[in-house]
Amino acid sequence: MDSTPARRPGELVFAVAILLFSLAAFWQAYDISGFDGLTEPGVFPMLATGTMVLASLFILSNTARRPAEADGAAAARRFFAEILPTRHIVLIGLVLAYLLLLPLLGFIASSALFLLAAFQYLWRRHVLITLMLSAAALAAVYVIFRIVFQVVLPEGSLMRGLG
Repeated sequence: MDSTPARRPGELVFAVAILLFSLAAFWQAYDISGFDGLTEPGVFPMLATGTMVLASLFILSNTARRPAEADGAAAARRFFAEILPTRHIVLIGLVLAYLLLLPLLGFIASSALFLLAAFQYLWRRHVLITLMLSAAALAAVYVIFRIVFQVVLPEGSLMRGLG
């Protein structure tokens, strides 16, 4: 009797993605200073990302050897039920919308919209409570980054003429 568990839905794709990310990170670490000597600034990042590449190759090898689930339709249902449920898809969409709106509306407006939409979708409380929570969170982030750390936050191309 084989005690090796079947590969979970999406596990092989995730293992490949980890390997690709590790290789990209290794390339970026190499670009810091190349590998000219052991005292160069890129040595530690190269060691760290090299370890990531080796670990991801090991994970990919083990994952590829495990048998896939026999029923493809059942695997797809399990993938969307366990790995990528509707809640995650909606949040990914909200993050993508935030990324697209950030250059246009700037940090304050796009973050306020994102927080309001995400809190309202996830928490499902009264809109005024969600609005107050979003405003408090945004105010805290603004104070910490803009006032304490003096980070210049993006204004957005549509908001430049308004201020």
